[in-house]
Amino acid sequence: MFPLRRNRRLRTNEAIRSLVRQNFLTPNDFQAPLFIVEGKNKKEEIASMPNYFRFSLDLLQQEVKDLWSLGIKSVLLFVKVDDQLKDNKGIEAVNADGLMQRAIKTVKDAVPEMVVMTDVALDPYSIYGHDGIIENGKVLNDESVKALAQMALSHAQAGADFVAPSDMMDGRILVMRETLETEGFTNTGIMSYSAKFASAFYGPFRDALDSAPVDAKDIPKDKKTYQMDPANRDEAIKETLMDIEEGADIVMVKPGLCYLDIVRDIKNNVNVPISVYQVSGEYAMIKAASEKGWLDHDAVILEQLTAIKRAGADFIATYFAKDAAKLLS
Repeated sequence: MFPLRRNRRLRTNEAIRSLVRQNFLTPNDFQAPLFIVEGKNKKEEIASMPNYFRFSLDLLQQEVKDLWSLGIKSVLLFVKVDDQLKDNKGIEAVNADGLMQRAIKTVKDAVPEMVVMTDVALDPYSIYGHDGIIENGKVLNDESVKALAQMALSHAQAGADFVAPSDMMDGRILVMRETLETEGFTNTGIMSYSAKFASAFYGPFRDALDSAPVDAKDIPKDKKTYQMDPANRDEAIKETLMDIEEGADIVMVKPGLCYLDIVRDIKNNVNVPISVYQVSGEYAMIKAASEKGWLDHDAVILEQLTAIKRAGADFIATYFAKDAAKLLS
């Protein structure tokens, strides 16, 4: 048909490109992960995540207000737990006056409309750095699920809008949903990390929370017995469908860029919102390359976020939420 068909006619200038553009980013697409630390007037930069910080509760208030002013309407909370509060069962995780519980209340006091989602996993509270309880060198499933359900309930009692289990234990969504329902938290949602892979991209995050698995005898050296094998594709759909059947309101794929095929597969198979987590390693790579002058920092941010949305994400948890919102404004 050439030259009757000239595809470049639709790329002639920005005006026509905008008219036919198929995917758009707005601040509504972003969720900001926030790291919380004990103390006052603390804003600690994370060495492996340049220009990203841990906030004490007093400074968290202003950070949340700044995010809201940029149009970002959801935060995902993580806490750095003091070593003396860690054990093998996550007892501190259900402390009504714990750091996470106070962080939830701080965000809600600062911006009541902000959607607060909370990380539900034992690794920040574990002396072993694992997402579950350890016994005889193994991560126990059912015992861990019981602890995680109580952790989720504690977050709901503190005011969380959604709990976000990131542990990848079998059956935890059903137990959490039943626990929340029994205790009257029928409107508390669950965003499940349904397709969370045993990725090498999580390193900076574990630095941020001091939550890496410890190197000790009889302790699993990694999380491959519960997080998914990066080589597997069909398994991600199975895991996600099971979580939906058990009561998940939102499902997540983690990490982002290397798993866009998984995002599209899940999009084609489910009818609930899909979140994608652009993880710490993805953030660190862009920062490192742009600091060297090898990449255009702002252009790469928007291109990667657009790619994640194009693959099927309804929203994206990203450490670039603030930067991207500013760029789009």
